[in-house]
Amino acid sequence: MAKSSSLVIKSSCVPRRRRVHRPHRSPTKPERAAVAAVHDEALLAAGDMFGSLATSCPSSPEYPVVPDTDDDFVFSVADNASPPPPPQCRSDETLAVHAGEKLGSGAAAETDSIATPIVSGTTHWFRDSADLVAFKEGRRQSFEYGRYGNPTVKVLEDKISALERAEATLVTSSGMNAIVATLLSLVPPGGHVVATNDCYSEAQAFIRDRLSKMGIKSTFVDLDDMEELESVLDKGDVTIFYADSPTNPHLKIVDVPRVAELCHRKGTLVCIDSTLASPINQKPLTLGADVVLHSATKYIAGHHDVIAGCVSGTEALISRIRAWHHDLGGAISPNAAYMIIRGLKTMALRVEAQNRTALRMARLLENHPKIERVYYPGLESSPWHGVAARQMTGAGSVISFEVASDLRGVMRFVDALEMPLIATSLGGCESLVQQPAVMSYWGKSDEEKAKNGIKDNFVRFSFGIEKFEDLRDDILQALEKV
Repeated sequence: MAKSSSLVIKSSCVPRRRRVHRPHRSPTKPERAAVAAVHDEALLAAGDMFGSLATSCPSSPEYPVVPDTDDDFVFSVADNASPPPPPQCRSDETLAVHAGEKLGSGAAAETDSIATPIVSGTTHWFRDSADLVAFKEGRRQSFEYGRYGNPTVKVLEDKISALERAEATLVTSSGMNAIVATLLSLVPPGGHVVATNDCYSEAQAFIRDRLSKMGIKSTFVDLDDMEELESVLDKGDVTIFYADSPTNPHLKIVDVPRVAELCHRKGTLVCIDSTLASPINQKPLTLGADVVLHSATKYIAGHHDVIAGCVSGTEALISRIRAWHHDLGGAISPNAAYMIIRGLKTMALRVEAQNRTALRMARLLENHPKIERVYYPGLESSPWHGVAARQMTGAGSVISFEVASDLRGVMRFVDALEMPLIATSLGGCESLVQQPAVMSYWGKSDEEKAKNGIKDNFVRFSFGIEKFEDLRDDILQALEKV
C-alpha cells in the first residue's frame, strides 16, 4: 500500500503541460488532395489484405456466407422524416428487450436503471387523501396492494402484451392458474365449454370434473373433425371454445381464423393455449382469437427456473379475468417476474435457434431407418403443415417420433442419450427428452394410452439451444443402441 501511495503522490507532483491554443486553419486544396491519396492507398492495401485472407479460407457448402442485407439500404434523415413506428409495429426482437421499459411507462422507465427494478414491497402508500381518491377514480396510475398489482410485474405484463399485440395481459403464478382464472371468469354457471380432446390434460380434467360441479356443461371434440365442432356450435349454447395449438405431444394445429369465424358467428369466445408455439412463432389474437394463454414457465421464461402463466386479450376481457384472479390469489412474486423479464429478453433469439434445430432434426429423423414416424408441423409431410405455414413463423422446439422398437428398446435409446435430460417441460435452454409411456402415462391403462395416441415407442423431444451437430451426433449414436 505504501508503494502505491508514493506513486500517486509522485505522479501528482509532475507539472502539467500547458495547453496552447492554436487557431484552426482549414487545409488547402493541395493538402486535401494529398490526404485523399494516402487514404486511397490505405484502402487498396486493406483490400489486398482481406482479399488474400478470403482466398486462404476454405468455403463451406453447408454454411454459405450470407451478404449483409443492411448494405442494400440507404439511411438518411430529412427535415420532414416520419417519426419512428409505435412500439406495436416494432420487431419481436426489439419488443422483447424494450417493451414495458424504455418503450413504455413501467418501473424501469421511471429510473435510470437499465435492469428492471425489483419492487418487493407488498403495499404502496399515497401522499394524501386526494392522491388516494385520484387513484380510486382512475385519474392516477399507481399500485395499492401486491396481490392486485406490482410495478415489476406490470413491466412483464406490458412486455407480453406488446409481443401478443394485446390490449392487456395478466401474469399469474402458474399456467394452470391462468387457465382456471380464465375459465371461471368467462364461463358463467349454466355455460358451455367446448374443448379439443387433446388439450392439456390438467385443463381437460378441470373442465370435465370441476366445472361440471358448477353447472357448466363441457363437450370435447376431435381437432381432425371440424364438422363436429360446427355441429356443436349450431346448437347455439357454447360460451367458449378452448384449445391448445400446437397440441402436446402430437403437435396438431388449430386453424385459428377458421375456428374464430365459426365461433364468433354464434357469439362464442375463442381461447387458445399457445404455450408450445411461444409469442414469437404464433400470435392467436391477430388471427381472430379472443384470449391467448401461456405457461410462461416454458419459452417465455426460457431457463427452467421459474413457474408462471399469463393470459392476454382485450382490456374488457382481461379485467374480468383479473377480478377472479384477485380472489383466487395466484399472484406472482416480483422476483419471479424479474427472472421472466430477464429470460424473455433473449426469447426471440432462443426460439429462432430452437426452430432451426428442431426442423433440421425432424427432417433427419424422417429419413432414418429406425424411425417409423415423425410428428412436426414444420415438415411438409405433416397433415398440419399447411395450417402451420399460414399462421406460424416457426414450428417450435418440440418434435415427437416413434422409434422402430418396443417399450424396453426405446428406454435403451433414451438412456443412451448423453446431452438431453430426461424431464418434463419444454422451451428452455437445455434439451429435454421423455418417453410418455414411462413418464406422463405411467400406470395408465392401455385403453387410455391408445385413446390419447400414446404408444410404447413414442418419444417427445424438446430441443434447447445446444449446437445442432452435437445433438445430431448424440441422437444418432443413441439410435444405434436400439
